[in-house]
Amino acid sequence: MKQGDLVTIKITDLNTSGEGVGRVDGKVIFVPDTVTGDCLQARITQVKAKYAKALPQNILVLSEHRIRPRCIVADKCGGCQWQHIDEAYQREAKQKQVIQALQRIGGFSELEVEPILHTGNSLNYRNKSTYPLKLSATGKVQAGYYRKASHKIINLNQCPVQDARLHPLLKEVKQDIHHQGWSIYDETTHQWQLRHLSLRIGTHTGEMLLTLVSTDDKLPNLEQQAEIWLQRYPNLVGVCLNLNSDRKNVIFGKETQTIAGKPDLKEIFAGIELRILSDTFFQVNTIAAEILLDVVIQKLNLQGNEVLVDAYCGIGTFTLPLAKLVKQAIGIESLTTSVAQAKHNAEINHINNVKFFLGKVATCLQQLDVNPDIVIVDPPRKGCNSQVLERLLEMQPSKIVYISCKPATLARDLKILVNSGVYKLSFVRSADFFPQTTHIESVAIIEKQ
Repeated sequence: MKQGDLVTIKITDLNTSGEGVGRVDGKVIFVPDTVTGDCLQARITQVKAKYAKALPQNILVLSEHRIRPRCIVADKCGGCQWQHIDEAYQREAKQKQVIQALQRIGGFSELEVEPILHTGNSLNYRNKSTYPLKLSATGKVQAGYYRKASHKIINLNQCPVQDARLHPLLKEVKQDIHHQGWSIYDETTHQWQLRHLSLRIGTHTGEMLLTLVSTDDKLPNLEQQAEIWLQRYPNLVGVCLNLNSDRKNVIFGKETQTIAGKPDLKEIFAGIELRILSDTFFQVNTIAAEILLDVVIQKLNLQGNEVLVDAYCGIGTFTLPLAKLVKQAIGIESLTTSVAQAKHNAEINHINNVKFFLGKVATCLQQLDVNPDIVIVDPPRKGCNSQVLERLLEMQPSKIVYISCKPATLARDLKILVNSGVYKLSFVRSADFFPQTTHIESVAIIEKQ
């Protein structure tokens, strides 16, 4: 087998990157845009010692799980990987990812995993979308996601996974940027200004924020244009400008200016009023996050006398609803702006039994003057570092709730905690926060033996 060969392959599985998996002459081959059950001809693009990669050329037999994508650029856009797969099988594949990670990495051979949670809505669920900006060959302003495996923009006027109420802004703001003549950043030469257009909406309130990301604030007539946007879109409550002159791929810079209206939008989450800034981390699928929180509350069976710590708490998204059910709640977060928002959100909801600490999780856990009954960890994709796990084993709370967006690091960290002999794994459930993509959210609860 060599690069350029045309092979016939039967897809028998999906990998964690969303590619179809098959074998030819015993060699594993990964093929994007396929699904279990497809039989196709594919062109070999890369050959390694243990595997090869190929691109689909001609599908000979369609899988029963294959559907027509509901986005006209799904075959080009890199925003979604699985629009060609029916929703039920997407969830089945994601559930399999979690189970396999827990078994292979975590060593949990005897494992009961609850059915995957989902909202029933696989489109229009994203409450925030941030689009890179580019100029077309004819000088038109484009906004969209990158083409698969490239930095070429797929120009979009709407996105089916974005909240549909944001569609008019995506289409029309591009035209306004063009008419204003504002320059568009060139990532090759690192010249010019506008880099991204970010749109955010409160799922339950409908309030919207529009944020431009620019290398500087020298955009003529920006204030006037911002007022026009506020008048044109009744639910738009704020127009912001984020400054980012860094040449790296980080989207938001450290400074955000409010050009017109308010710097934040109001959202209602699990009965709590939250104020959310344009660059705040907040789960993109509001309803799925609420469903997951409901399950956590049910499983914890809170009595009202517990001390609960929410590590990696962000703006208090989970901390504040849980604080109303316990004696004392403590949130830990390393971002200054998020801690400030969390404290503000506690004030506007009149929640007085909660404290928020700024700093690294391991350090703050070390400095606590109480011994919590429950600790919730919701780390980034890389999982908890060793110091956090060591501190948890020193503290030995009765229960640890681990919320994860990556099955592999979830399994790795649970293995360390359970192999200590202190804890046993009592509950695992996944939630489909990101339909049409390969990503999966999970929650696991471990309890002292």
